Formats: sequence, C-alpha cells, structure tokens
Amino acid sequence: MARPIVGIIGNAYLLNDEYPVHAGGTMNSSAIADVSDGMPLIVPSDPKHVSVTELLEVCDGFLFTGGRPNVHPEEYGEEETEAHGTFDRERDSIALPLVRALVERGQPFLGVCRGFQEVNVAMGGSLHPEIRDLPGRDNHRMPPDGTLEEKFALRHEVTFTNGGPFAKLMGNHKVMTNTLHGQGIKKPGERVVIDGWAPDGTPEAVYIEDAPGFTMSVQWHPEWNADQDPVSRALFTAFGEALRAWAQRPRLKRSA
Repeated sequence: MARPIVGIIGNAYLLNDEYPVHAGGTMNSSAIADVSDGMPLIVPSDPKHVSVTELLEVCDGFLFTGGRPNVHPEEYGEEETEAHGTFDRERDSIALPLVRALVERGQPFLGVCRGFQEVNVAMGGSLHPEIRDLPGRDNHRMPPDGTLEEKFALRHEVTFTNGGPFAKLMGNHKVMTNTLHGQGIKKPGERVVIDGWAPDGTPEAVYIEDAPGFTMSVQWHPEWNADQDPVSRALFTAFGEALRAWAQRPRLKRSA
C-alpha cells in the first residue's frame, strides 16, 4: 500500500541573505517518514504557487511546522508592533484557510510551534507577542547558544487534563518537552480546547472540539528525536494512524 502523502507547510526565507527558498526542515520530513510512515511533501506556502483546494486533494494530511516568522497580528485584529517580530504573509494566506478547511472535512493535521499558533488564529483566537514579557511567565525561547542537542533539550513539564485526549495518548498526564517559542495563545479560538499547560500556565497542547478528524497541535517541537523520544513517538504514531485512515477512504468521499 502506498504511504499517505503529508504536506509539510514550510517557510520562505533568503539563503545567504539573497537566494529565496521554501524549506521545511529535515527533522520534520524524518518524523513523518520514520514515525508516521507517511511520504513527506514540502509545500511552497505561497498562493502564487498553490491553492488550498489543490492541496486538499493532493495530500492526505498536513504538518504545520514551526518557523521564525510569526502569524501577522492583523489576522487576529491587532496592530503590528516590534514585539511581534517578522512575518510571512504568504504562509498566513495558505495556512489559515487550510486549517479551517481541514477541520471541516475531518482531514488530519498536526500543528507544531508556529503551526500550533496558526491553528488558534485560524479558529478566531489571538496570540501574545512575547510570552517572557508577561508577569509570572518564563522565557520559552530557544537558548541562543549551544549545540542542537542543548537547544532542543527537554526543559519543562507539560501537564495534560486528566482523562483528556493528550493524557490518553501519552499514557500519562505529565510529560517533559523542549521549548523554543516566543509567542503563545492569548485567547483560544472557537472550539480550540487547551489540553496541556507549562508550569507557568502557558498553553502547550490543543485540539479542536467536536472535529471529526485528528487535530492535535503542540507548542513544543516533537520533530526533534521523534523516533526515540516517547512523547514525540506517540504523537507522530497517532498522526500516522489518522493519515492511513483518511487515505483508505473511498475517493468520492474524500473529495466531498
């Protein structure tokens, strides 16, 4: 049987500050191929190249990756400030309507870091531009120095709702995760259920209430060491099962 095709929503940036590229990160592709058992397909997230309608038919599911650019605050009704950082409006214009379409269709997706934030904004939620500036909150950003292993090291607990979908999936209501983000959820979007929190109260895990498909999203980066870390492996394995269930549907139903 052919592997399900997973669209990896990537980022646009300048290589060597001059050559424009679209990229998704090899850790994301490896997690999809090695743990979810899907075929990774990096998506150029730009409406000049792809449309949401085409993507829904080409791919069985999607991974909304992390990335340095943030969702533009206009998408949740706020003005741009220096604290909001840099943006990728082309990715916004593909990712946000794509999330809404996937929720409606029941087509599986997994959101990671910026992808987690995109899911919240797509459903009508808002974001804090800088978590570390909030009273009582910790600095969740990636350490500026050190090796990749040190930057992606497990740094804090995430506590899930007892009996919730994340606790059931992990077999535990507390897990250790890395943390490499600056922004975070301010107001949850419609039907966005926060199911996991960092010790300082920052939302770390969400799903969409009453959605017919797989809608789990996390604020940390599970693609790191995904085939070895038990938390990452559980998440990408469950995503793979949802992908295969969707891919095995009759084509007519998938196009509905």
